[in-house]
Amino acid sequence: MSNTPFDFDICIAGGGLAGMITAAAFGQAGFSVLCVDPAPPVTERDVTGADLRSTAILQPSRDFMDQIGLWDRIDAEAAPLQIMRIVDAGGIENTPRVTKNFDAADLGERPFGWNLSNWLLRREFLEHLSNMDQVDLRFGTGIERVQTRSSEARVSLSDGSRARVRLMIGADGRDSVVRRDAGIAVQTARYGQKALAFAVTHSVPHDSVSTEIHRSGGPFTLVPLPDYQGQPCSAVVWMERGAEAQRLMALPEHAFNAAISERSCGLFGPLELASQRTIWPIISQIAESFHGERTALVAEAAHVMPPIGAQGLNTSIGDIRALYDLCVKEPAQLGEIDLLARYSRARWNEVKIRVTGVDALNRASMAENQMLRDLRKTMLDGLYGFAPLRKVMMRTGLGALG
Repeated sequence: MSNTPFDFDICIAGGGLAGMITAAAFGQAGFSVLCVDPAPPVTERDVTGADLRSTAILQPSRDFMDQIGLWDRIDAEAAPLQIMRIVDAGGIENTPRVTKNFDAADLGERPFGWNLSNWLLRREFLEHLSNMDQVDLRFGTGIERVQTRSSEARVSLSDGSRARVRLMIGADGRDSVVRRDAGIAVQTARYGQKALAFAVTHSVPHDSVSTEIHRSGGPFTLVPLPDYQGQPCSAVVWMERGAEAQRLMALPEHAFNAAISERSCGLFGPLELASQRTIWPIISQIAESFHGERTALVAEAAHVMPPIGAQGLNTSIGDIRALYDLCVKEPAQLGEIDLLARYSRARWNEVKIRVTGVDALNRASMAENQMLRDLRKTMLDGLYGFAPLRKVMMRTGLGALG
């Protein structure tokens, strides 16, 4: 589909998970794609810089990844998520006082989603893209500047090269250079909160149940992974206020194991650290628009949410799918302002609702005051007890807004 004088149809800034999914989608559709990232992807589990988070690929995202040829590469490694369990442990003692199971069987035959380690996703996506003739991957190369006009985008790269493209896609994260050069402002909320991510083994099987435990400081979430060294294994994200998160990060391993076992309320038996620990700051953020001249924003260049309810990457895949569908339907309009404005309108309101909802859930989970924690418990009881509302909440979590 490339037309001279363009070097590529599309340039994607960002070679993370969202950037690689975007490249796979548009390359599979026949567009010529340049994908750049200043950092090479880390594709091994136990090396410095590995992304030890995991991602729950929810049903709509799985279907899109199957459509663009990615799912077959990861299907065998995916741990199904049949039940989302929410536990309130916000009483005086750190013990469960309310446990509610949201079962995918209430909605149909498939699980809510499938969980995979991020480092593994990077490895498999990279291998897939490396075999695509339509995709030019340049890791170790970043975006220096993007200049746009009504007919094209001109991209200056850190290796001194330049490219003329029909569409510039920013998938380059919360500090997006593409967003900056497009002059698009963002609204940001900060919590004074950080998240620790790591893997654990445990004696009690997870039985395909994702468990989110709420006390204070933020949720403690265990998501199923395939067994590790013969033992049940889960990915953990533990959100805490910044100073406490830094203290936990610095604990020796035996003390950290005791802390995570206590915070998990002993639901899975003693937890043993089974990976390195990583830490990152938690914010909410949304761009004021998801498009500019010859420019589209997706994923964390467009929005950032706390890691609650598997909304992050799945919302990003919703962006990619919406943009992909428009461009494939009208390839001659690739990069045209009317098409990009339609993309932005299709996504912005839905994403705003999700960012607002996850923000509220995070603030409720952070509550220190006992009265607020008791109110959180009462609301969980009430929402779960009304079956029609419970099903609406589950469908909304899967991406079925409206």
